[in-house]
Amino acid sequence: MAPTLASSRFSARFGLATPIALAPMALASGGLLAAACSHAGALGLVGGGYGDLGWTQREYGLALEHGERERIGCGFIVWKLDEDASALDWVLEQRPRALMLSFGDPRPYAQRIARSGAVLVFQVQRLEQVPQALEAGAQVIVAQGGEAGGHGMDGLNGRATLAFVPELADWLAAHAPDTLLLAAGGVADGRTLAAVRLLGADGALVGSRLWATAESLAAPGAKQQALRTTGDGTARSSVFDILRRKNWPQPYDFRAIRNALHREWENRIDELRANPAAGRAAYDAGVQQGDFERAHATVGEAVGLVRDLPGAAEAIARMDRQARALLGD
Repeated sequence: MAPTLASSRFSARFGLATPIALAPMALASGGLLAAACSHAGALGLVGGGYGDLGWTQREYGLALEHGERERIGCGFIVWKLDEDASALDWVLEQRPRALMLSFGDPRPYAQRIARSGAVLVFQVQRLEQVPQALEAGAQVIVAQGGEAGGHGMDGLNGRATLAFVPELADWLAAHAPDTLLLAAGGVADGRTLAAVRLLGADGALVGSRLWATAESLAAPGAKQQALRTTGDGTARSSVFDILRRKNWPQPYDFRAIRNALHREWENRIDELRANPAAGRAAYDAGVQQGDFERAHATVGEAVGLVRDLPGAAEAIARMDRQARALLGD
């Protein structure tokens, strides 16, 4: 039997109306966006990101106040937790429905997450990362393709969603059949949601489409720039990490809109890394002035499918409705 949205194991496990999870995008997936997703029948993951305790407490508190608690969770960057896990520990005290980790070794956090009762969701970019995730007790694996916005693996190491998802689906079916699989990267409408179900995913982790919504904390100027950008208009590099003073380890880099400041430095990355002052001054001025030819807008290749800024509930309903029509639900 062909997969449908109604038959999604992810929806059944989390009591969802549609097999969509909000990507926990740092500084964009705030509490009101997560709450709106939860009311729309999706899993709302607050973007705990770099582990700022005050930000996480405020935004997760908003998610619990305004959302459906049983559909609320949080996500963190592992290598930052290795420096300070206080925000993770606070979130776990709130008994989240799910806790998503990315970019590092999840095993040191496995026991405390398990004790909280949260479902561990772990994001991978390569098949070789999956056994470590399973050892940590991950019940949901996210297969992130290189098309995704924000951080992911660089061009040498990353995978494309179209090939990665079915390969990982086959691997899990053979080695860990109860483990659920979400696809991330390029999923921004009903066609792409239906496609990843057909590829073997139980659902999708959605970033760019939900970044470009009314509730997202992304800057209004960044959202407007995204509406003018096609899928050709993003690039993956370390430029914005250097400009933002984010010391990301290899092999991870960052996809965002390829604006004027990015183009100025993208072929001189070693020079930028050695002498970043001028580039950082331009970037900082862009942020202060709301100039997104210098400041960054964090979206993936699916920005070319984003043509408006609806509420999150409307964006999710459209995706769900179109996917059901295509899959014959």
